[in-house]
Amino acid sequence: MNAAAPFAAPPGRTLIAGVGNIFLGDDGFGVEAVRRLGEHPLPEGVEVVDAGVRGIHLAYQMLDGYHTVLLVDATARGTEPGTLHLLDATDPAATRPRDTALDGHHMTPDAVLALLDTLSAGTGGRRPRRVMVLGCEPADLAEGIGLSRPVDAAVDEAVRMIRQLVGADPDVPAATEEPAEEPTEEPAAEAADEPAPAVAGSHPTERNTTPC
Repeated sequence: MNAAAPFAAPPGRTLIAGVGNIFLGDDGFGVEAVRRLGEHPLPEGVEVVDAGVRGIHLAYQMLDGYHTVLLVDATARGTEPGTLHLLDATDPAATRPRDTALDGHHMTPDAVLALLDTLSAGTGGRRPRRVMVLGCEPADLAEGIGLSRPVDAAVDEAVRMIRQLVGADPDVPAATEEPAEEPTEEPAAEAADEPAPAVAGSHPTERNTTPC
């Protein structure tokens, strides 16, 4: 999978699937992300599902005429816990690991995509035009329910990114227009000294074009 190129709002049906096991700590990132995403309005044609560990079912569902599929999951890539990675997994990967385990109880995005390749070739089903993976670097995958602090902090930023990707309006109040005032030198100087607003989330986000 490669780091994602610039992403325009999908023109057709879109499936957003949270993947992961909530009983393995940060592996529940994708499930929690789509849960919070469900609290926000989304454009028509965007479907959100909690796929959990039902990877085989998800692979079949991905052949159901979607233009775009976005998988959301914990993805270990050796970066700081809480780092978000937006990856492009569109092309059937000749280099996808052949020994990817097809476990009916827990399948990673790589396993789901490997099965998708097999199903689309064997059934003639149409793969999505674009497949993306939004992954979060986990801190703790030990048995237990609940996300670590850095991964939990990344969830809201992931929701913001997903809503931007599907063309949803941001959840911010409309600015109210106020009468213009004569500018003065003193306020301008004060404004220049003020720090810029902090970006939502306390973790770095990877969105580059470096091949994985």
